[in-house]
Amino acid sequence: MKNSILALRSLFKRGQNNNIKILSLGVGLAMGLVLIAKIYFVYSYDSFYPDYDRIYQLQEKVSLKNEADKEYGQVSGAIAPGMKAEIPEVEAATRVDVQLGDCVFFDKEKNRFSAGFIFADTAFFDVFPRPVLMGNVKETLGRPGYAIVSRTLAETIGQGENVIGKSIQLDNFPGRIITIGAIFEDVPENTHLKYDAAISMVSFKSFHQFDSTEGWIGSDRFLGYAKLAQGVTPEMIAPSLRSMQERHQDLAELQKSGVDLYYGLLPLKDVFSGKSETKRMSVLLGLLAFALMFTAVMNYILIVLSSLVSRSKVIAIRKCYGATGNNIRGMILSEASLHLFVSLLLGIFLLLLFRGTVEEILDTSLGALFTFKSSLVLAVVCLLVLGFTALIPSYFFIRIPVASAFRSYKESKRNWKLGLLFIQFTATAFLVTLLVIIGMQYNLMVNDKPGYSYENILYSYTGGVSTSDRQKALDELRALPEVEAVASCSTLPVYSGSGNNVFIPGNDQQLFNINDLYFADDNYLKIMDMKLVAGKDFNKETSQSDHVMVSQSFSDRISELLNWKDGVLGKTFLITEHGMVTVTGIYADIRASSISTPDSRPTVLFYTNAPSEYLLVKLYQLSPDNIQKISEVLEKSMPGKDIVVTPYKSSMINLYKDARLFRNSVLIGGIVTLLIALIGLLGYTNDEINRRSAEIAIRKINGATIQNIQRLFLKDILRIALPSIVLGGGIAAYAATEWMKEFSEKMEFSPLLFFGCGLAVLLIILSVVSINSFKASVQNPIKWLRNS
Repeated sequence: MKNSILALRSLFKRGQNNNIKILSLGVGLAMGLVLIAKIYFVYSYDSFYPDYDRIYQLQEKVSLKNEADKEYGQVSGAIAPGMKAEIPEVEAATRVDVQLGDCVFFDKEKNRFSAGFIFADTAFFDVFPRPVLMGNVKETLGRPGYAIVSRTLAETIGQGENVIGKSIQLDNFPGRIITIGAIFEDVPENTHLKYDAAISMVSFKSFHQFDSTEGWIGSDRFLGYAKLAQGVTPEMIAPSLRSMQERHQDLAELQKSGVDLYYGLLPLKDVFSGKSETKRMSVLLGLLAFALMFTAVMNYILIVLSSLVSRSKVIAIRKCYGATGNNIRGMILSEASLHLFVSLLLGIFLLLLFRGTVEEILDTSLGALFTFKSSLVLAVVCLLVLGFTALIPSYFFIRIPVASAFRSYKESKRNWKLGLLFIQFTATAFLVTLLVIIGMQYNLMVNDKPGYSYENILYSYTGGVSTSDRQKALDELRALPEVEAVASCSTLPVYSGSGNNVFIPGNDQQLFNINDLYFADDNYLKIMDMKLVAGKDFNKETSQSDHVMVSQSFSDRISELLNWKDGVLGKTFLITEHGMVTVTGIYADIRASSISTPDSRPTVLFYTNAPSEYLLVKLYQLSPDNIQKISEVLEKSMPGKDIVVTPYKSSMINLYKDARLFRNSVLIGGIVTLLIALIGLLGYTNDEINRRSAEIAIRKINGATIQNIQRLFLKDILRIALPSIVLGGGIAAYAATEWMKEFSEKMEFSPLLFFGCGLAVLLIILSVVSINSFKASVQNPIKWLRNS
């Protein structure tokens, strides 16, 4: 208690730099702890479900004759229910369809809302239970045209009124009325299966052209899950799972076509946390957190030990009055505890002050990050910080001799200070270099050429709108002077497409799987500036629905497999879902999806003379006013439709949202680490100036210039700055290499890049030392000698 009172009194004492210690420690802790909380959050995905360790996601493993084996997280609709019906060790099983995603919907009063929708069957809550607040979930999910909604969504729709029995309608599916039958507690953020509302699976057929919910093969669009009985492992049910396949799937026919199909079970906790990209990102966030916190802790220790000389007399007097090593240690521990407590309060204040920025960068709310369990982990980290900030300084304070009470205590060793600065400089060089690499890779991705041009292109999804209204919209858009061209298509390359298989008539052997971009009109290639390699573009007068254009890789692949020396133009073959098709053109390969998740399959495009769901508009100039004009025309042409006009470039940039957020976190971390390191450097330089004041004065009297005095300090700093910058650059190279493993296209490392980053950090360090030592070099030497 006595030590705590003394620590509180010393909090505002001059000369101990408590404000700088607390500020640097508080900022470092705020960023470091929130990053550690994010890592814990990532590895706690789906752990809130009861018996989550017994829940598995079905994995479809496909072996193709002409392709590498592949594994998917989607299965056919009958697989999961079939496991429950035929395998006794399966306690519960469910399948869901998540392809609706975020949807705009309206109530009867035409109020607009937005939420995430899925299709779920009656066993959904048997596997993924949530507290039910109102209604009967199982009964609701068994009724056509019914849905369950989350508490938050119910409150948004009802505005204080009971929403049970209330009807809603999805914007993309006009005429399909959905009735709310039950309300459940919100799903936490740390789940791979996010949804606000679940529509009954028996309603699936009214929303889609084909009902594939009971199919045993094909239509692999469903996520399947199984909850195994206590003590049962996936290996134990593997034979039963294969037997179920043999009963319901013609495996011999599949093998005849060159396909082997298997199913496996992936533990629920590994669906998200087990991904290689998730693990890599967690390692990088851990490195960033360690660099920030370790730099802050080392800077705190450096500042504390910088007061060793000024506090030596007080410590020595305490020893004269009988203070033991434990007494000194307790005093330092009390001070460190108080400083840590105040730093944590400052950190909490900063997190709340910049809450929006923090939540945007981490893509998680603070409430979800700081749970009871994660707080326990952070408490352990804080105890480790306390151990470092208390025990290391106390070791040096205990060694102060009693004689210091009667004569000045001179600190002869400074290697420990240089060691602390070495760590801080290493962390700074690491983060600055990593930031530059991430920034260059991000610029490469967002400015990459995917094989088509999307500058000045807008698009709008018009699902649920009649073809006549779409055609009317296209005609009116085409007439605008701001519009260069219009077109329509079924699938945007930025989102990739579904898969279909290629066959030759009379041969059951599957050739390969394709990325089916489905339908486009005769203006599509022109507006997207896709290069026609051979053949003809679609033409309204001559093209037919069975005409297909294929990518160059498709042409090369099928020509090689079938030994077609004269190429693929004019050839006919089978594509599942489309039947017999004829190739009329070949276009240069394009990249579907993103650099981080590229779809390397060959692509195809089918002709349609009816406007498709996506309307594309190419402007002469992309501006807010022109975008507004396009929106107004679409709203007028398609009354009742919720119109959203999106610049294509925005969608391309949004593909790399995670990379941008990581870049921003490294940017903030780099700035904070640099500032903390510079604070420590200023403290070290001031200590050295005070320690060597008499030496500086004598050197000046003997003719030393300002440059000579500055060189004394620069030489010491250079000895640790150069190796620390090299080490930091090496760590950054390793971290960046790990991060870029998930990208198909990578920037090339250049020695000049590392040299430039290292030089920038070195110049900042030397500038601070030069400016600080300049003040000492122009002082009157008589003043220094008098003080000595």
